[in-house]
Amino acid sequence: MGKYWLKDPQKHDFPAAEDYLELLLPPAEAAKCVELLRESKTIMKKAKDILRASQLPLLNKDNIHVRDNLQKVKKGEKMSPVLLVRKENKLIIADGYHRVCAIYYLSEDENIPCRLV
Repeated sequence: MGKYWLKDPQKHDFPAAEDYLELLLPPAEAAKCVELLRESKTIMKKAKDILRASQLPLLNKDNIHVRDNLQKVKKGEKMSPVLLVRKENKLIIADGYHRVCAIYYLSEDENIPCRLV
């Protein structure tokens, strides 16, 4: 999947995504999205496009989680692909917002592996 990324999301990414999605969607719908994310294939999307489509701001490099992810990259540790949900023409970063921001600082054109439902 590239020098920064694991091939597949880690097991703990899915419950984290579901916890977040339950804030935006009814619990049954959130659970269904996560089930679909588990089954979907990993695709590649550019950091700048994920941020733009999600309409989220780029977090500062000093954000503790962004900084931690940048340190992981420096050490050669790989990160999990990002989990994305498309809902009513909006993109929800269900898990991986800090990873997207960290990679954006390396290059906004960097491809990020993600699962999209």
